[in-house]
Amino acid sequence: MSTDAGESARVPTEALRRRTFAVISHPDAGKSTLTEALALYAERIDQAGAVHGKAGRRGVTSDWMEMERKRGISITSAVLQFSYRDHVVNLLDTPGHGDFSEDTYRVLAAVDAAVMLLDAAKGLEPQTLKLFDVCRARGIPVLTFVNKWDRPGREALELLDEVEQTIGLRPMPLTWPLGIAGHLRGLIECATGEFSRFTRTAGGATRAAVEVVPAAEIAAAEPEFWSAAQDELALLTEIGAGFDEKAFLAGTATPVLFGAALTGVGVARLLDALVDLAPAPEARDDATGTPRPLQAPMSGLVFKVQAGMDRSHRDRMAFVRICSGRFERGMVLTHAGTGRPFATKYAQAVFGQQRTTVEEAFPGDIVGLVNAGALRPGDTLYAADPVEFPAIPSFAPEHFAAVRGADAGSFKQFRRGIDQLDSEGVIQVLVSDLRGDQAPVLAAVGPLQFEVVLDRLENEFRAPARLEHLDFTVARRTDQAGAELLHGQSDVEVLTRRSDGVLLAVFSTKWRLENIRRKFPDATLDPLPAGSVAR
Repeated sequence: MSTDAGESARVPTEALRRRTFAVISHPDAGKSTLTEALALYAERIDQAGAVHGKAGRRGVTSDWMEMERKRGISITSAVLQFSYRDHVVNLLDTPGHGDFSEDTYRVLAAVDAAVMLLDAAKGLEPQTLKLFDVCRARGIPVLTFVNKWDRPGREALELLDEVEQTIGLRPMPLTWPLGIAGHLRGLIECATGEFSRFTRTAGGATRAAVEVVPAAEIAAAEPEFWSAAQDELALLTEIGAGFDEKAFLAGTATPVLFGAALTGVGVARLLDALVDLAPAPEARDDATGTPRPLQAPMSGLVFKVQAGMDRSHRDRMAFVRICSGRFERGMVLTHAGTGRPFATKYAQAVFGQQRTTVEEAFPGDIVGLVNAGALRPGDTLYAADPVEFPAIPSFAPEHFAAVRGADAGSFKQFRRGIDQLDSEGVIQVLVSDLRGDQAPVLAAVGPLQFEVVLDRLENEFRAPARLEHLDFTVARRTDQAGAELLHGQSDVEVLTRRSDGVLLAVFSTKWRLENIRRKFPDATLDPLPAGSVAR
């Protein structure tokens, strides 16, 4: 067998070992805490950090930006790659806040499964629903983890009913809590009836000890809770809530686990469930809808670009999901959009902000390519057989502001910063003929994106800036003929999107848009993808 044939034969075997998934949730459901806990129970870290760095503890690995640590929210997605049970886990922590939906959507273009995190007291929340819509549209199987069961909350059966009635996923509990929310005594394994009791550690900084307790003993110690749990489990059995792998992979049912990420309850069980149940990488459809076999020559999708991860080097990293073949550091790939070669001398595996050189990678892996100035989210890289994967669309912006450098002496840094943030997809950068190149227009899904831009311009590029908020709320795609028709109309402006040259017409209100439609029925005014249903 030739060397190439031997390497090709390794690909399906290595792909079967990969698990690539994202954690999605509404803000404050405990997503970053769960991500940290999963790394702790995989023994990738010795001590879990805290979201707010409490009591002298370091911050969580996935929230490495200074602004994230100050505010206690995830602003940018993060990749944590580690080994567990002879598998390679690629875990992607995503921003929960709706203002950063675009970043989360890009991540969901790169994963094979998702963990939907629910707050035991709040259940399904608006942002959770939007993110699930994206998972449904992409056919991504979803596992559900009901978090914060160590705090007061709702009844378990009520939460399951809400999941089924609201999003149409049939719940299939794998574990069941003994004790109501706020009085958690342990977890029952639904398939076997085995009961596990947890010894909590201070703030969940280290792994909690687990003790399997005989049913008779726990029934005698907690008769009321045990009796209630047995009644609930009997009801679940009666309605056929047992695990169905086909329904899970088809996206019509969701395995459900209960626990408390902060104290480590149920985290190891979730990690095992992900390895056992989440699908391994499969052939991925290209832009024409043709599946790219796993054993085809190497190809990958750029789903994220991030600068400022290492201030001492001030480089830019492109995160690439390997879709087919074997990646080898140093190989020269082709950039599908331009046909130009792209060298991969500096290829790294990523764990939050930490980096290690990676020599090879396989389908499902996330590889960071350094000095990737030519790459943008949605780009395809390939070796040998040409391929291009579906582009990742930009969302329809609803907030607009002109940005100007506050210091004339740092204008070059200001321009470089704006170019960088545009290429990363942190925000959409538009050009206005009215304001010129001195004051580009920023278009955002949510206002928090503006805060990130100002923070990074000042702290990363040493170019403080100020915003002038604009009274536009609606954007539509137009063309040159449409731009000429709209010229001079009040409460309307035509802007050019810098990254792709697309013309956008922006309007003060939806009413103004409809008024313009009636006035210029032949004008091209096409909607852009919406955040919850972009495809």
